[in-house]
Amino acid sequence: MTLDEVNALTPAAFVAEFSGIYEHSPWIAEKAEKKRPFSSLSAMEAAFASILKQADHSAKHALVCAHPELGHRAGIDPALSEDSAQEQGGAGLDRLTAEEYDRFHALNAAYRAKFGMPFVICVRKAGKAPKAIILEEMSRRLNSTAENELTEALAQIDAIASLRLQDKVKV
Repeated sequence: MTLDEVNALTPAAFVAEFSGIYEHSPWIAEKAEKKRPFSSLSAMEAAFASILKQADHSAKHALVCAHPELGHRAGIDPALSEDSAQEQGGAGLDRLTAEEYDRFHALNAAYRAKFGMPFVICVRKAGKAPKAIILEEMSRRLNSTAENELTEALAQIDAIASLRLQDKVKV
């Protein structure tokens, strides 16, 4: 879809097309629709990101909680979005060994117990050996504070959203 096509969508069609950019949070697309027309893809990305930045703490926390646990529910979670399933699959999280699964499960549980939300990382930016990098990041970020982790999770979510927008809108 081109930027001209994005700008020409009806409000309902825009929300339908972009409601999954931020996981299970169509309210962001609903607000972004009102910021059209977009002059560029980067302007569109900035509009979506600014809505999240301006949201209150509870909305931000709810957005983070709308994300699936990595490696934990892949393939068995009916709420796992198609985008998340593809992203986790691309990082090999749908093909964990028993040992890897146990490590992901333990780290996910520790992270959720400490921060009250799932660990979020942009798996598409994890690079080579993404499973190992993700596990290292989970371990490292367990030493963080709740405030820093919410900020980091939101930055990771913006990176995910940016890539999802780039997938949908061609310039």
